[in-house]
Amino acid sequence: MLIIKLLLPAVLTFCVGILLTPIVTHYLYAYKVWKKQGGKVAMGGLVATEFNRLKGEGETKTPRMGGIVIWGSVFISIGILYLATALSSNTFFSDLFFLSRAQTWIPFATLLIGAFIGFLNDFYDVQHGGTGVRLSVRLILISILATFIGWWFYSKLGVDSIGLPFTEPLYLGVFIIPFFILLTNALYASGVIDGIDGLSGGVFASIFTAYGGVAFIQTQYDLAAFCLMLTGGILAFLWFNIPPARFWMTETGSMALTLTLAVVVLMTDNLVEGHGISLLPIIGFLLVATVLSNVIQVTYRKLTGKKFFRIAPLHHHFEAIGWPSHKVTMRYWVISMVCAVLGVVVAAIL
Repeated sequence: MLIIKLLLPAVLTFCVGILLTPIVTHYLYAYKVWKKQGGKVAMGGLVATEFNRLKGEGETKTPRMGGIVIWGSVFISIGILYLATALSSNTFFSDLFFLSRAQTWIPFATLLIGAFIGFLNDFYDVQHGGTGVRLSVRLILISILATFIGWWFYSKLGVDSIGLPFTEPLYLGVFIIPFFILLTNALYASGVIDGIDGLSGGVFASIFTAYGGVAFIQTQYDLAAFCLMLTGGILAFLWFNIPPARFWMTETGSMALTLTLAVVVLMTDNLVEGHGISLLPIIGFLLVATVLSNVIQVTYRKLTGKKFFRIAPLHHHFEAIGWPSHKVTMRYWVISMVCAVLGVVVAAIL
């Protein structure tokens, strides 16, 4: 029954996502949910020449908000499981239902809140000539959400330290709250990995599958089922996002996933005597590399006035030096799967 509880919701979510996509696609194309003018501006108000050469034209042809498929399929699937549990006297459905206060309420709520904020950004991005909700406003909203979640873990659940491999946990006390705010914003910054058809879907699918495995090792079976359900939704999105993409994930998807991942990482850490945070550089290696490439690019340019990479983040740099987009995507998928397996193995050892 445990294996069914872990896998059946994921399969259900994938099927719901596949069925949901034609409806989403119809409205995205009917209402022309894409930028009316492609391209963007780089630091200092300069034209982002490399980006516009690589992606500028596609921004006016490919709909945004494809992330609706991910969180929409998860929301509908949980609703189906809830109704089946409520209306049936068969214990099969009650055993299958995994939405619980102890493990999945917070990540599920975070998924929906992140999806809503991201949806607003995408909506304004389309309606106002590529100008969405200001980054400063988004970061404030994300930080407020992270502050509340961090406070809840600290005050209600007694989380005041993070797990470190082969030694005692690192005690942070109340500073676990600002640490979680920093972690959440850093993961949100990694959402720019949604930049090539199929790239982000494959990477996030590997990451959530891996953390599902970590949660399983920790006997957090409800959380493991939730992570795998997310994987099912991501794979449904990926089915239509592989080149040429029917739509892009954009903020309503990437924000929902990155903010939820931050919660999952914290829930698999010292709360259950685990090492979810320490595993992030392994399982989420490509997310870390994406953020670091942006940091290096900005810092180097401020210090020298020159660019370190042809273009940041890193996956666009590979495109700029001549790698075909599909080669970048496939190699990222391979690396993400290897890192996912390695992360689960390390979790089992620790």
